[in-house]
Amino acid sequence: MRNAAKIWAIFRKDLLVELRTKSAVNSMLFFGVVTLLVLNFAFRSLEGSLRPALPGVLWAAFSFAGALGLNRMFAAEKENSCLQGLLMTPADRGVLYLGKMLAGSVFMLAAEAVISAFGMIFFNVTVWREIPWLALTFLVGTLGFMAVGTLLAAVAVNTKLREVLLPLLLFPVILPVLVNAVEATGIILDGGDYGGLKLPLSVMAAFTLVFGVVSCLLFEYVLDD
Repeated sequence: MRNAAKIWAIFRKDLLVELRTKSAVNSMLFFGVVTLLVLNFAFRSLEGSLRPALPGVLWAAFSFAGALGLNRMFAAEKENSCLQGLLMTPADRGVLYLGKMLAGSVFMLAAEAVISAFGMIFFNVTVWREIPWLALTFLVGTLGFMAVGTLLAAVAVNTKLREVLLPLLLFPVILPVLVNAVEATGIILDGGDYGGLKLPLSVMAAFTLVFGVVSCLLFEYVLDD
């Protein structure tokens, strides 16, 4: 219960800061929507329906926007010289990791909701019955993305080129999540047998669990200068 209260305190702190500044979510939204717009014009030259291209386009926009959000995850503490103060709090480093990961997941899911709405408009796709399944896929995929991304953001925060280093470290590791997320989203948008979702969702859930536990255990070492 004590650790849960500390996780909530870190989560609430990041949430309140973001609600005041809106810097991370606004930048994620702008970058994600611009990515959608550019890819929409690129695929307009192809004949036929654009619906099959939408899963890959959505997750490309989600992942680029998420990487941008990860670059901002520890930026406020670093820029204001508050990172050491945060590390001196009487809490296990794993608690800090979980609070940051959950806050980042909420920000990314909020951005995904808006980006996916624009995606449906740009690609002229209508989804209503598929929304619960899409929400489940986005949730599992986002947790997997953030499970790794939070650790790597902490690794990169003390480097001078964190904006360049973080994507280079992140995307090769999260490739299993992105591949299975695109596959699951494609199954949902195709309106086919939802039984086919079992494998990609299971892979993403296993990835999230394994890397979440490993990252939580390693987190106490990565923020040291």
